Amino acid sequence: MHLILAKDYDALSEKTATLMIDFIKTTPNATVCLTSGDTPNGVYRALVKRIKEEHLNIDNCFFVGLDEWVGLDRCDDGSCGSSVFREFIAPLGMPANQYHFFDGKAENLASECQKMDATITAKGGIDLMLVGLGTNGHIGLNEPGYSWKLRSHVSDLEEVTKTVGQKYFKNSTILNQGITLGLQYFQDAKLAILIANGPNKAQAVKTAITAEASEDFPATIVQTLGNAIVVVDEAAARGLRD
Repeated sequence: MHLILAKDYDALSEKTATLMIDFIKTTPNATVCLTSGDTPNGVYRALVKRIKEEHLNIDNCFFVGLDEWVGLDRCDDGSCGSSVFREFIAPLGMPANQYHFFDGKAENLASECQKMDATITAKGGIDLMLVGLGTNGHIGLNEPGYSWKLRSHVSDLEEVTKTVGQKYFKNSTILNQGITLGLQYFQDAKLAILIANGPNKAQAVKTAITAEASEDFPATIVQTLGNAIVVVDEAAARGLRD
C-alpha cells in the first residue's frame, strides 16, 4: 500500500486523475472499474478535462460500474450507475458497447452477478479499480463481515449505509441490499485506488490504515496489497496524526 496525502479535495481529484491517466497511457486497452458517490465526482471532472485536452484515445478501454442499489438501475435518479454515467460516460459521448453497469432491477440477481463476472472475465480481468470509503469501512457495497474472496455478489446493507445513502435521493428511498463487485477484484487489479475526503471520513481512514486487517472493516484490505494506492485529503487524514 502507498499513501498519498493531498492538500484538499481539488488536489485529491487532480492527483487521482493523474494516476488514472498515467495508467491508461501505459495500458490503452485497460478494463477500468468506476465507483459512484460524492468523492469521485471531482476525479471524473478532472479526468474528462484531461482526456479532452490531451486528446487521449480511450476507445479501447472498457468501463464497469462498481455497484448498484438493489431495486434501481442506471436510469433511476440517485442510482450508482446514473452518477457515473452523468459525470463520466455521458460527457465523453461513450458508446454503449464500452461500458457495463449492474442492473439492480434484474429479476435474477444471481444471474446478474454472473453476467458481470463473465463480462469482466472476457476482458481479461480488471486492470484499474477506483473505489471510495464508507464510514463503516465498506468498499463498494461490500459491507463488514463479507468475505474478501467474493466476486460479484448481493449484500445486505447496514443501517449506516441505508441512512447515508438517502443523500443521493430527493425522496426517501428503500435501500436494503446492494449488488457489488467483490473485493477479490480489488486484490486482483493491477492498480487499486481508494479515495476519501473530508473530516467525516477521518476515523474510517485511520481505521483502514492502522487497525488490524480484518473483514470486519473491509477497507483494511489495503494494508495487505502492494497494488493499492490510498489518496486522502488533509481533512480525511487528520486521524492519522492523532
